[in-house]
Amino acid sequence: MNSGQRERLRAAGKIFFILYIAFIIYFLLFSEWYGRTGSMQAFHYNLKLLREIRRFWEYREQLGAYAVFTNLFGNVLVFVPFGFFMPMASRHRSFVSALFYSFGLSLCVECFQLVTKVGSFDVDDLLLNTVGGVLGYVIFVVGAAVRRRYDKRKDKGRY
Repeated sequence: MNSGQRERLRAAGKIFFILYIAFIIYFLLFSEWYGRTGSMQAFHYNLKLLREIRRFWEYREQLGAYAVFTNLFGNVLVFVPFGFFMPMASRHRSFVSALFYSFGLSLCVECFQLVTKVGSFDVDDLLLNTVGGVLGYVIFVVGAAVRRRYDKRKDKGRY
């Protein structure tokens, strides 16, 4: 891959990253899909790690597959693009950066939900969102390694 293609790929990554951040802000904070149209009367929070995860798993029959999937896997999946696009959009490309920034964005979202009483503050969401960001970073690293290997073989004339 030549430098022009690499720059276009980075520019596309930056654009997708900005679009993703706009989506995440809307979806997690304002989307009517999860009843985020009004604020609750009281603060709702969970400060005990794995409490809500256990509860959703324990009562999965009563809650239904959709509720369990959206809470447990949705919190992971919604942050995978963050971990994938963040290294493309910034100079911070380490595992520690992906971990730190995924946790930081999730903490900002959870604190905003707590203060505005839109949704609830949940440490389990912090964990699941951070896992999603790290998973996205791992996908980015694997994809970059595959691309570099392909480019190396292409330069040698194997493709």
